[in-house]
Amino acid sequence: MASKEHEEPRFFVIEEDTFGIHDTQAYAAEPVHYGDAPRCPSCNDILAMKTWLPPFRIELELHGKDFGDFVKGPGNSLLLSERMAEAYLKQELTGLLGFHPAEVVRVRRKGASPKVRTPPRYQVVIPCFSQAAVDVTRSHLRYNDPVTCQECRSAGLQSAHGFALEAGTWQGEDMFRARGMPGKNIVSWRLAELIASHSLTNMKLIPTEEYIRDPLRLGPP
Repeated sequence: MASKEHEEPRFFVIEEDTFGIHDTQAYAAEPVHYGDAPRCPSCNDILAMKTWLPPFRIELELHGKDFGDFVKGPGNSLLLSERMAEAYLKQELTGLLGFHPAEVVRVRRKGASPKVRTPPRYQVVIPCFSQAAVDVTRSHLRYNDPVTCQECRSAGLQSAHGFALEAGTWQGEDMFRARGMPGKNIVSWRLAELIASHSLTNMKLIPTEEYIRDPLRLGPP
């Protein structure tokens, strides 16, 4: 049996657990400022949404029974509860940038949520853009246009029915954006283990080899 050190690393796509019991939504509160969207240094294509700038003031909507530890923020940002941020930093994990406190200025209850409790303190973070790249030969991807930039590899991706990363391209980050998989945040098995061990909420982890995104229902390539 191969030792753990020699096993191929496992990665997961991380998404909010929408409609779950900790479903929490966040919106930027005035005054709202955005910087430029990140662009590919080679082809200049836009890689993600515009960058949210200070002051980091948010309005929360609670759709579940209690607030989540992981919330999608404005622009490219994510919001981590204080306990999730502390656990991440204590384990010396990498890939997230920022860790700026957010000010919660309003909380609304939606649907059948119970009486709103005091929300946790949140930290604003941004996942880094990694050199990790999707391995097209080991992935099930459909393109409507050929990939022309070998740096970002992001143009033309139409659907995904599982993907893998190229060996040797990942630099050890624990949450990151990969070249060739625009708009998705990927986490390492180390962060997945931390999430499970601390019972952190409002997120789903989908193994990259099982991840499906097929908005046009075209099926596997």
